[in-house]
Amino acid sequence: MPRILVVDDQRNMRTTLAMMLRGASYDVEEAADGDAACERISQETFDLVLTDLRMGGRDGMDVLRAVKDRSPQTEVIVMTAYGTIESAVEAMRAGAFDYVQKPFREQELLVKVQKALEARRLTGELTVMASEFRERYRFENIIGRSAAIREVLGRIVRIAPTDATVLITGESGTGKELVARAIHANSHRAGRPFVPVNCAAVSETLFESELFGHVRGAFTGAVSSRKGLLEEASGGTFFFDEIAETPPSFQAKLLRALQDGEIRRLGDNKPVHVDIRVVAATNQDLRQAIAERRFREDLYYRLNVVRFVLPPLRERREDIPLLVEHFLERYGRKMRRKVRLGEGALEYLMGLDYPGNVRELENLIEQAVALADSGVIGVEDLVTPDTPRATSPAGVRRPDGTVKPLQDVIDEAEKAWIEKVLREVDGNKERAAEALGLSGTTLWRKMKRLNVTGP
Repeated sequence: MPRILVVDDQRNMRTTLAMMLRGASYDVEEAADGDAACERISQETFDLVLTDLRMGGRDGMDVLRAVKDRSPQTEVIVMTAYGTIESAVEAMRAGAFDYVQKPFREQELLVKVQKALEARRLTGELTVMASEFRERYRFENIIGRSAAIREVLGRIVRIAPTDATVLITGESGTGKELVARAIHANSHRAGRPFVPVNCAAVSETLFESELFGHVRGAFTGAVSSRKGLLEEASGGTFFFDEIAETPPSFQAKLLRALQDGEIRRLGDNKPVHVDIRVVAATNQDLRQAIAERRFREDLYYRLNVVRFVLPPLRERREDIPLLVEHFLERYGRKMRRKVRLGEGALEYLMGLDYPGNVRELENLIEQAVALADSGVIGVEDLVTPDTPRATSPAGVRRPDGTVKPLQDVIDEAEKAWIEKVLREVDGNKERAAEALGLSGTTLWRKMKRLNVTGP
């Protein structure tokens, strides 16, 4: 039975709400004010917290922060009086699931409670599934419950057993090498070498020698023969990180090696057979690089057999709490410190833009663990010269600085998501409706209301 905590300093309202929810077969507890609620939250776990925003002492925003600091998976619905919608918007930006405006109808509240508890149930199931998934497939460092990460993990499981060449694209810090290592770990090559090379870190003059190897006397200073990295990786997986940084002269020879499965050491006429699986990654637009003649089009098609596109962290903010928990555990153990997030710290982290993606978040947590002498990480421990303050989610404010009505924000997000799904299914409205969990008629009405024309 789902556990719900009702928080309201008006006794009549609190008692009425509790009776209503108990009548709907929920396990309900009551808190007379924000202080009592925060104390209970620190000691117990609830599936849903229903709290009034305006209370004496600690208000509903304090309760919301306490919930998200203690148990990020617990959902929160805030109750607000007429004319205070801006406060409800602020609460939702801070992590509330929904809001209900007083006075409200019983059925309206019960529907929102049911939706919040369903979201909480799904989140719990996904967290358990993700844990089992990582244990089974050794995805220890690929953390997240977002749809994007679930799709990546699912594709890894399907693609890894094959020998298909893989191209991974995405911004710096999104975890491209982690995906490459997971592919290798779940392949039949797992017992053989995984050899990564950062193409941007190898000078053009040494590229062929490093990757293909050389024989004695091939060039000045070659006093003995040496295997190249491609030969060392034979039987395993070779990971070309930042493949767009390879010199054009080398790209032609790499293409030949991939096509024939053979390389030639510098200074040697005898070909050497290599059995490698190639995974390549880049943070650049290879199409643009081809147009600028910096990258060979035929090599692009040879590499782009299976494509992974890793989203930036700002597009999967729901993964931030899990990533924070993971890094807190890692660096707490490494530095032999027991640390936790203090009030407002998670909200601060949720509001950052993360141009450096997961790597930037990891660095922030490592810094915070090192600075948190008291064992509690505050916002001041997370601030760096590059991240002086949290930013508001894009689109929440009008150009004049005033907050948009909540429905406008919801409509914009809904429109953007429908357009994204339509692009992914090439405009097929039946497939889009199925992916969105809508009927065809409902999708048509939404597209008409939101002025969505499709791709």
